[in-house]
Amino acid sequence: MINIRVTREFRFEMAHSLWNYDGPCKNIHGHSYKLYVTVAGKPLRDKSDPKNGMVIDFSELKKIIDKYVINYFDHSVVISSKAVKPELKKTAKLFDKFYIVDYQPTCENLLEHIVGIISDKLPDKIKLVAVKLRETDTSYAEWCASDNQ
Repeated sequence: MINIRVTREFRFEMAHSLWNYDGPCKNIHGHSYKLYVTVAGKPLRDKSDPKNGMVIDFSELKKIIDKYVINYFDHSVVISSKAVKPELKKTAKLFDKFYIVDYQPTCENLLEHIVGIISDKLPDKIKLVAVKLRETDTSYAEWCASDNQ
């Protein structure tokens, strides 16, 4: 039986700033992110099952990503712990979703964080193959399992 990859696209809005950066991204600004999650597995082979032929029901993958990634990051502000000052802590009271993280919230580091979240949430026999995080129309970071074995 063959393995097949399936991909689902997700979208979320998030603001961040890059601590001590030497360009305009040092200021709080937002992006309309697109997240592509690719998983692989063997399609179900049970003609009596309505999910016959599916690797994973796209709605099941959506529930996982929505619960653990989208609901967390969507419409949030993410700041590096290195940037936290007393004034910034006061600013945090303006936001419902203000996260201080132990990394510079670049596209690459956000992607690594997301991969870490997703990795152990997938059903048995479903393997995380690739995750792409598009920050702008022309820029994205991509993680591939094959590069990380």
